[in-house]
Amino acid sequence: MPDFNSLPVLDWNAFWSPLLRLGGESGGRHRIPSTPPFSSFRLPWMGQSASTQSIKALSCSSSSSGRRARFASGTIGQPAAMTKGELASCEDATGHSARDYTTELPDECLALVFQSLGSADRKQCSLVCKRWLVIDGQNRHRISLDAREGLQDAVLGIFARFDAVAKLALKCERRAESVGDEALALIVARCPNLTRLKLRSCHAITDVGMAAVGKQCAVLRKLSVGSCSFGFKGIEAVVRGCSLLEELSIKRLRGLPPTLCANEAGNEIIGSISLRSICLKELYHGLCFAPLISGSSNLKTLKLIRCSGDWDMLLEDIADEVPGITEIHLEKLQVSDRGLAALCSCVDLEILHIVKTPECTDIGLSAIAERCHLLRKIHIDGWKTNRIGDEGLIAIAKQCPNLQELVLIAVNPTVRSLGHIAINCRNLERLAICGSDTFGDAEITCVASKCMALKKLCIKGCPVSDHGMEALAEGCPKLVKVKVKKCQGVTPEFAGWLTACREGMVAVNLDTAAQTEKPETSIGESGALENIDQLIDQIGVVDLHSSGSSSRPLPWKARMGFCPGKNFVVSVIRRWSHGSSNSNHT
Repeated sequence: MPDFNSLPVLDWNAFWSPLLRLGGESGGRHRIPSTPPFSSFRLPWMGQSASTQSIKALSCSSSSSGRRARFASGTIGQPAAMTKGELASCEDATGHSARDYTTELPDECLALVFQSLGSADRKQCSLVCKRWLVIDGQNRHRISLDAREGLQDAVLGIFARFDAVAKLALKCERRAESVGDEALALIVARCPNLTRLKLRSCHAITDVGMAAVGKQCAVLRKLSVGSCSFGFKGIEAVVRGCSLLEELSIKRLRGLPPTLCANEAGNEIIGSISLRSICLKELYHGLCFAPLISGSSNLKTLKLIRCSGDWDMLLEDIADEVPGITEIHLEKLQVSDRGLAALCSCVDLEILHIVKTPECTDIGLSAIAERCHLLRKIHIDGWKTNRIGDEGLIAIAKQCPNLQELVLIAVNPTVRSLGHIAINCRNLERLAICGSDTFGDAEITCVASKCMALKKLCIKGCPVSDHGMEALAEGCPKLVKVKVKKCQGVTPEFAGWLTACREGMVAVNLDTAAQTEKPETSIGESGALENIDQLIDQIGVVDLHSSGSSSRPLPWKARMGFCPGKNFVVSVIRRWSHGSSNSNHT
């Protein structure tokens, strides 16, 4: 690290003048602004920043010169040197020397400044001089590229500049022709330090291109592919070639033929001792990856989402081969109590998501609870089947004392199960109940009176009322955030009343108008309520006073402009003329 105390005091006028000679009428996409993009950023050696008058003088000087930035032919973003006349013009206009004091700063310091800038400002600053261009390129570790076919012609130039890329994303439009195997091999050959690779809609890439990834990316740790056309052999090549691969995410892989059998000779996908996380999403023949899952003995996280096939047998293999797994997500799968019962051998299990699996019942949940005593996060979406209810929740309450987060969607708990949870799970901090027909005033009163550690509470689409919610005024002493949405019995006045009772220590997000707009609970493919993480982690981001008044959506008549007199016409015309622009800013 450089010795900051020995660095010279930097005059901001002289520091910024090399950039301003590219401003004014330089034109193009990379025009330098007339004021410094990081004018509020100050380093210890910079001294006082330039005054507004000095900056204006520099801007006027640059504009009056009437010159455009000149770039050397054959290079990208390399400005030509200033002439003696331009140097004299800058010195006369500002009263300062045109000396570039940034040359006395170490490269590490400039890199720190660049890292404090936004993407647009950083691109502009990289065009100031060759040194800044090189420093910017050497310190960009993450880039995302449009992976259409024309990218191949620019690969050499791009990665000649950005030679330290560690995280790369190649994304192509679904209907466009993407880069192929040759371009992918060219890219990975120039990214020896690549640790993360994301491929989206790269239809032209085949197993051959993925084999190049497995050969060139020795330090690759995370691979994410979606809507690609290669098959399981491409995945196998990466798993075998990248000995440090830890995370593998596969979504809508289209190269899996209907007659594929992973157990045939030459088709085996062996596991990897380095894999820690596997996510399979929306695969018609995802079971071909079963040997990969069961053969990864150090696997900690497994997510199976919307994959066809019977997965009970795989879960039984996991229990025997991967006993150290700690997190399992099962969403829209053909899995029954047999598969859940097999998971009871995974005694280190901490996080369990059971989402829209209609064959799973209280029996399977009870079997898991019997031996998985370390469970701390449970998400259950019962899909209104009523096959998981009080019995399964009571088993969880009795066997899993470390439970910290419980999310129940389309499940009907009662005072009976909630009472056991409140008494036995003393560390319960986050609770979300959504779309329940039985969670009413008695249930919320039970939660408020017995859940002493509860900090965040979310209630959506439940038959609670103001009378039951009043229990929160004195209950749950550690409560800090509450979200109530689409509960018809809760009135807007409740927020203000609770604010006064809790002396402003509880933040409330109250939304009662949404019930007329979205009568059905929105469930996402992640296995929980849409944006359930935000509902839990950001419950009550609005202050109590504001949530009871201005933060609530207006009634539908007011939003549609049904006001007496000319206000109705003005409102409708304004919405027609500015509707699109408003939507872009929200």
